[in-house]
Amino acid sequence: MPAPRPPAAERAAAVRRLFAEEARAERHDLATLCLLVGASADGALDDAGIDSVQVELDRLAGQVPYRPGGPAAWAGALRQLLGERFEFRGSSGDYQRLESSLLHEVLRRRRGLPILLSVVWMEVARRAGAPVYGVALPGHFVVGFGAAEEQVLADPFDGGRVLSGGDAEVLVAGATGASLEPGMLVPAAPLEVVSRVLNNIRAWAAARPERSDVALWAVELALVLPSHAARLRYERAQLLVQRGDFLTGAAELDAYAEVVAVVDEPAADRVRGQAHSARAMLN
Repeated sequence: MPAPRPPAAERAAAVRRLFAEEARAERHDLATLCLLVGASADGALDDAGIDSVQVELDRLAGQVPYRPGGPAAWAGALRQLLGERFEFRGSSGDYQRLESSLLHEVLRRRRGLPILLSVVWMEVARRAGAPVYGVALPGHFVVGFGAAEEQVLADPFDGGRVLSGGDAEVLVAGATGASLEPGMLVPAAPLEVVSRVLNNIRAWAAARPERSDVALWAVELALVLPSHAARLRYERAQLLVQRGDFLTGAAELDAYAEVVAVVDEPAADRVRGQAHSARAMLN
């Protein structure tokens, strides 16, 4: 089955405006942000579809036992509901699918990447009153329950398996070769989660040059986030040139060169040369 296609230009612009508004809000709704990412990816996801996903998250939350106890009890209740009863989990094949990074598709398929499965866990648990948050371990996203001194970690990608300290160390070592540090276990803010989701989508698209459309909308959403790397502007400019929008891409390259020139004039000259080459493609 082919990956979803982005919406028409007018709908895409409207979704991007809504995403920008949500990203700049005083309090961020993680589900809404992820659903707007999904609407940027999938032209079939309209406002009614977004509302239906929120309703489904509410429905699932209504099936969590009422205040089951401490962090371990919360983790167990979510594992029984989502991991066992509804069989949400992931596999290696999910890394090859764009749908694995889209919340509405993860809810439909009950399959996805660790971070999107964690979003499902967090949103269902939060609605049920759990002390839940995301934990952005290097290379693998999990969920945490409870304060630091009583923290319980669960891995939604593995059906919600509760992790021991040794399990978390193995996950980090397997992904990076590094040791588990206490700073890796702090709650991830919603915008951090969304930024990581967009990074995953950009990585998926980078391996598929024919899907530069996906790479472009993903980098444009990332640029809307209040905190982002300046190099994203360069990435967007390259994508515009790649997609044949030579003038806009060249202008973006020139603008990025001005930023780079402050710290690295030779690098800025190279970028200006790329801008010149882009304009030459019009001849």
